[in-house]
Amino acid sequence: MSIELLRLFSESFLETLGMVGIAGGIAALFGIPLGLLLTVTSPGHILPRPLFNRALGITVNAVRSTPFIILMVAIIPLTRLLTGTSIGTAAAVVPLAIAAIPFVGRLVEGALREVDGGLIEAAEAIGATPLQIIRKVLVPEALPGIVNGLTITFVSLIGYSAMAGAVGGGGLGDLGIRYGYQRFMPEVMLLVVAVLIVFVQLIQSLGDHLSRRLNHR
Repeated sequence: MSIELLRLFSESFLETLGMVGIAGGIAALFGIPLGLLLTVTSPGHILPRPLFNRALGITVNAVRSTPFIILMVAIIPLTRLLTGTSIGTAAAVVPLAIAAIPFVGRLVEGALREVDGGLIEAAEAIGATPLQIIRKVLVPEALPGIVNGLTITFVSLIGYSAMAGAVGGGGLGDLGIRYGYQRFMPEVMLLVVAVLIVFVQLIQSLGDHLSRRLNHR
C-alpha cells in the first residue's frame, strides 16, 4: 500500500472518529433527557402525562422507523442550513445525530424501566419531589443500563457513518467504496473492514468495563 493511500486511510479514520464522536455526544445530550421524559410521563409513573407521552412516543417511533439513507436525503435542507453544505464529514454529523437521538431515548427509557418500583415508592413516601427522584433514584440506579445503551449507540453510529460515506459523507466508508469497490482494490476494502471491527471491539469493551464499574448491585 502506497504512502499516499496510507495518508488517505489515516485521514478517513480521523473523519470517522470525528463523525461518531460528535454525533454520539449530541445524541447523548438530547437522547438521555428524551428517555427520562418518555419514562416519567408514562401512565402510572411519577409525572403521568398520557397524551404528551403518546405524542412524544409516536414522534420518536416515526424517526426511528425512517431508514437512515432516506433520512439523510429528507433532511438535506436542514443539513445545509446548519453546516452550509450537504456533503462531507460535517454534513454527515447532522443526520447521524438526528437518527441516534430517538435511539438513545428508547434505550434510556428501557434502562429506567428496570429500576425497582419499590425504590420510587419509598422515595415518594418520604416526600421526595419528582426532580429528586430523578436525580437520586432513577438516574443512579439506571446508570449501568444507560452506559450500555450509549455503547450500543456508538457501535451503531460506526455502521451508519460507513453508510454515510457511501453517499459523500467522508470517512472509512467513503474510502472503502471509492478505492475498494470503484477502483477494485480489495486490500483497501479488507483493511477498512478490519479497522472497523477493531474499532467496534474497543468501544464495546470500554462500554462493558464502564458499565461493570458502575453496577453496584
